[in-house]
Amino acid sequence: MAQGERWLIRHGQSTANAGAPTSEVGASPLTALGREQAQRAARQVDRGPDLLIVSPFLRAQETAAPILERWPGTPMQVWPIQEFTYLSAIKCAGLTVHERRPLADAYWQRADPGYRDGDDAESFAGFADRLRAFDERLRALRGFIVAVGHGQFFHAYQLALARGLETTPQWMRRFRETDLASPIGNGQIVRIEATAHALR
Repeated sequence: MAQGERWLIRHGQSTANAGAPTSEVGASPLTALGREQAQRAARQVDRGPDLLIVSPFLRAQETAAPILERWPGTPMQVWPIQEFTYLSAIKCAGLTVHERRPLADAYWQRADPGYRDGDDAESFAGFADRLRAFDERLRALRGFIVAVGHGQFFHAYQLALARGLETTPQWMRRFRETDLASPIGNGQIVRIEATAHALR
């Protein structure tokens, strides 16, 4: 990884996080609390980033907006760092996060890296490929880089940097356990350190 700081910021609370039903992947806006969390995160960005990387999902873009307001002129790029959508949006249309929980539990108990819940869902193998691509692109950058995205994506990236990334049932189960035990909070900033080796 090139020299510089890397900050990963999870989006503020979305309406889906707050328990509202969802029908379209990526379309949930921030709640009033989520907007406050975004403002708090922006205040911690004490200098203009050399690059602001943002997920294509609405909740991440709304979280990034206060950073751009505070540091106008900051270069911004949209990267495919969106959340891991492992459940079919068609199957889950209109369900709340609590109503989706049994389906989520079944997915992780299956622990099949190649399994897709539907044509509109992503396999874990595909998710792992996105993590590797993010790591490769990030390593090519210099300076102060801020990425605004999602809890599972950033948590999986943290774990991959610490322990390597394996597209196996064992890695999936380990990740699920750690993500449930210590998830990244809404609006939380994670500062990551360079490692010697790229993700494999």
